[in-house]
Amino acid sequence: MSHQKQNHPDQSKETKLAKVLDIISGSFAPIIGVLAGAGLLKAMLSVLTTIGWLSNESGAYIILSAAGDAIFHFLPLFLGISIALKLGANGYVGGVIGASLLTPEIMHLVENDVKRIDFFGLPVLLADYSSTVFPIFIAIFVYAGLDRLLKKVIYKDIQMFINPMISLIILVPLTMLVFGPIGTLLGEGLGSVISFLSDKSGLLAGAVLGASWTFLTIMGLHWTIIPLAIVNLATGPDPIIAMAAAAPFAQVGIGIAVFLKTRDKDLKALAASGIVPGALAGTTEAINYGIILRYRKTMIYVIIAAAIGGAFNGSVGVVMNDFVLPSVLSIPAFTPVWEYLIGIGAAFVIGFLLTYLLGYESKHSKVDDGFTQNIFGIPSSETIKSPLRGKVVPLSAINAPLFATETVGKGIAIEPEAGKIYSPVDGVITTQFPTGHAVGITSEIGAEVLIYIGLDTVKLKGKYFTPHLKQGDHIKQGDLLIEFELDQIKAQGFETTTLVVITNTNQYIDVKATTSESVEQNDQLLRLTV
Repeated sequence: MSHQKQNHPDQSKETKLAKVLDIISGSFAPIIGVLAGAGLLKAMLSVLTTIGWLSNESGAYIILSAAGDAIFHFLPLFLGISIALKLGANGYVGGVIGASLLTPEIMHLVENDVKRIDFFGLPVLLADYSSTVFPIFIAIFVYAGLDRLLKKVIYKDIQMFINPMISLIILVPLTMLVFGPIGTLLGEGLGSVISFLSDKSGLLAGAVLGASWTFLTIMGLHWTIIPLAIVNLATGPDPIIAMAAAAPFAQVGIGIAVFLKTRDKDLKALAASGIVPGALAGTTEAINYGIILRYRKTMIYVIIAAAIGGAFNGSVGVVMNDFVLPSVLSIPAFTPVWEYLIGIGAAFVIGFLLTYLLGYESKHSKVDDGFTQNIFGIPSSETIKSPLRGKVVPLSAINAPLFATETVGKGIAIEPEAGKIYSPVDGVITTQFPTGHAVGITSEIGAEVLIYIGLDTVKLKGKYFTPHLKQGDHIKQGDLLIEFELDQIKAQGFETTTLVVITNTNQYIDVKATTSESVEQNDQLLRLTV
């Protein structure tokens, strides 16, 4: 049977902003680890050069600095890949679109102060798009739509090379002609707002910038403001980063509080991975996307703490004299330094105390259909129910290398006690294998679930399997998907171990399986954390 798609009441209220933030969060999730690692490497280099153990002109420094800077410099490339994958498009085409902004020819023109070039009579404004976020997000949003269209109209056998060619021909010029300048205009607009607030009241400007900086960072818009600070430094000191600096210190305070308070080993490890690079290098992505986006109460804490610290810095006129990312190691770049210490110290302490004393989890963050939401209405975790009853087996014990090594994705296996498979989520059937031994489902929240019945059962060519739904059908959790003749399959010499795997694992911070030795149909099986 087929069901019309029905949204949860909370989902129906989800705004376009919430959907965009969901994509941003999911796009950053796969690269959080390398961002944190690179930030830590940069922090280490800063310490070594500060104490005189390493010269910033030495070959060792140049090579290690390249390792630390690469992810930030080529951020459009990596985001092009992850955003495209998040939107269901070709990740490598997305990566090429991002990389096109950073090719040696383009960068050479930018470095030589060439302002514009010609594209068939159309003026292309050149800019340095390294480390930028906003242009590539727009470009890949458009690319994903174009990719879906091309898959419908281009003959299937030539899509492999024709679709990428058409996409690159259209999207690369469009990105340089339109999307890049839009990002620049957005940055100028934000700069005008900040300048207006600063002229009216340093306290007000600092409070607004401090409170909003975390969310500008989450949306990638902080990269449109940082160039404004660099422009300020060309003619004198800059007040923008000095006011915004309260936010990363508040974030670090929240990260330390969560680390001390949580009993969840995975969350503790995630918090630890964000604290050190956040404190020493100002790289707080792991805290932002791993903690603050997941727990709505911490969003309120970071707003309060950063607003107070930013307001103080703005009111006393703290400025940045050399461009740095706010961190413990970069404190000497700000003056007056003691006032700066008071501002960032207040943000840190308030963020820490609010989180540690009031907690970071909300009783109201859970809803009845198996996922939790943050303050924007974005699902931050999802529960995958068991599609059948039986004994739980770890994937590592399965005699199938692709699954045992988690190459296909993380998940769990079940030794079935009955020959019926039920839907573990609300969603749509995206892949119905013609042999009936497996089915792919995409949940309404975005999880891609593969249910694979038995090992090598594809050789049965559909015998003993009876699918009850077809590809494209909308389903509700608990709908009967497949019936299979358990005893007959065993009699033919096939293992019936059933695998439940999340094939888009790389879009999640964590995929945690049940610790129970056996499950009933509809028990919690997997917990996915965005």
